[in-house]
Amino acid sequence: MGMEFVDLFNQWASSYDDTVAGKDPEYREVFEGYDEMLKRLAELSVSPVMEFGVGTANLTRKVIDQNKVVLGIEPSSEMRRIAKVKCPEAAIYDGNFLEYPELLTPIRSIISSFAFHHLTTSEKVEAIQSFRNRLEDEGEVVFIDTIFKDEEHKQQLIKAAEKQGFLNLAQDLQEEYYPFLEELREMFVLNGFEVTFEQLNKYAWLIQAKKGE
Repeated sequence: MGMEFVDLFNQWASSYDDTVAGKDPEYREVFEGYDEMLKRLAELSVSPVMEFGVGTANLTRKVIDQNKVVLGIEPSSEMRRIAKVKCPEAAIYDGNFLEYPELLTPIRSIISSFAFHHLTTSEKVEAIQSFRNRLEDEGEVVFIDTIFKDEEHKQQLIKAAEKQGFLNLAQDLQEEYYPFLEELREMFVLNGFEVTFEQLNKYAWLIQAKKGE
């Protein structure tokens, strides 16, 4: 599961918060409104919460501050180190979307921000199947991530990044596993979820998928 990105996460950990705060002009539009997006995601979550891709615990901190229980999963040792300092109240474990410790706590929300795209298409399907099994009845998946409306939209974003000289961003958009909206909708629906999408900025979308009967 996206484990090829772990070394990158370890290297990025020390500067990640600066990037999401908009200090890197190349990724400023990707994370535009980051703090408000995370605040909204946290408010939508229902405790107990499982969070995948904790990173430096920016989302975790907001959920904990709302007096909710968080079980966090993060594959990067350096990210986990920072997260445990920033958010010692959360239980943070080594793992990823597909492999993580077997936890007995009932889960009512599964949340994540800017992490699900690290899974390939088949891994996304496998993860969504596991979400259904892990969630309590009427539990919900609430994610924020970059999504392409379709292939034309993808190419528009890549060309726009190239035109601005944002070559790292353009490469990310081509090489990482960002899903197409209808493709992602079908994955959730076929696994018994009612799913909605809302665009939050040029790149980021709010994904809410409620477990059906």
